[in-house]
This record gives sequence, C-alpha cells and structure tokens, in this order.
Amino acid sequence: MTTFNGFTQKDFDVFSIPGLENRMEALREQISPKLEAIATELAPDVTAMTGDEMFVHVARHARRKTNPPNDTWAALASNKRGYKKLPHFQIGLWETHVFVWFAVIYESPIKEDFAKTLQANKEEVLSHIPDHFVWSIDHTKPEAIPHGEIDEEKFLSMTDRLQSVKKAEILCGLHLERGDDRLKNPEKFLELCKDTFQTLEPLYQYTKQLKV
Repeated sequence: MTTFNGFTQKDFDVFSIPGLENRMEALREQISPKLEAIATELAPDVTAMTGDEMFVHVARHARRKTNPPNDTWAALASNKRGYKKLPHFQIGLWETHVFVWFAVIYESPIKEDFAKTLQANKEEVLSHIPDHFVWSIDHTKPEAIPHGEIDEEKFLSMTDRLQSVKKAEILCGLHLERGDDRLKNPEKFLELCKDTFQTLEPLYQYTKQLKV
C-alpha cells in the first residue's frame, strides 16, 4: 500500500498527457495510489463520524474507450460494492485543483428526497457551510460556486434542479488550487480533509433519514 506523501505539480500535469492509454497509465501509476492511500487513511475517521462503515472506491474510468479522463478521484461510501448510488465523500483532482467533496450524484435514487430535505433545512445549511466552501451541480465540470455567493434564491434553484432534472447532482466541499502549499504536506492535507468532512457531515446525516 502506498503512503500518501503529498501532491506534486507533476500529478496535475498528468491531465495534459495526450491519448487515453498514456494518460490512464500515468493515472494508475501516479495518482490512483495516492488517492487510495488518502481515502484509506480517512476511512476510519469518516466511519466514526457518520456511524456507517466506509469503504474505499478508486475511480477506474473503465467505460472510457476514446476520451482520456480530465479528472480522477477516490470515494468513501457505505457499501463495499459501489458508491455512485449512495451519498459519498470524494477526494480527487483536475489539472487545476484538488477537490474534497460530499456528493449526491445523478445515479442516486434519493436525490429528489434529498433536495426536499435540503429545502426544508435551508436556513441551517446556508448558515452552517463556511463561505470559502463551494457547491457544484455537475461533477463532470471543474467549475463550482463559492458558498459566499449562494443566497436563498440560488440555493432553491440548485435544489429544485436536483429534484426535477434527471442528470442533476449536488456536491459541496473545498477546492484547493494546484499551487496550494497544503497539498505538499501530507499531515496538513489529511487534517484538512478530516475537518472538511466533519463540516459536511450534517449533510450526510440528512441522507440517512431517507430510504435508499
């Protein structure tokens, strides 16, 4: 098992390697082991935090036949066999940044009910999430909206979309630019992940009330 010893600029440069085979090889050799090590290190804390045993899933990008992936990740979810249908936590990277998320993505059967729960608890959610956190409505795109810019109207728009659009998703967490010094320091980065997941844990608890 690889030990996580921090991210380097070379890790981000993997996403500029042309061609599916070459990029996948670099991902498998260079990045996936780091992400697996991070998620494995965090799993006991997230298990204790959520009350659900968490299992590590590393993105394999197995369905890709031509286009190389522009991002990759490891997920923590309460099922050994898969994570996409479940609320889960993610650590991953694009060429520009690292993300540390809580995610309910489009495969999740609870996403409509989760949207209603978020709306019913909007004051608590809006006041609890720190302004420097970000929201995303599509995990396949690198852009995100800072929480400081999310007012009640934007929040209702995101959660309405989560209910009504089949491919809609909702993710919340942190973005760290590739030059952020904390990415080089394994202890600091792991601590930051734990703190981030602790902050996001109430969102996870909302999902536990819903039938999967």
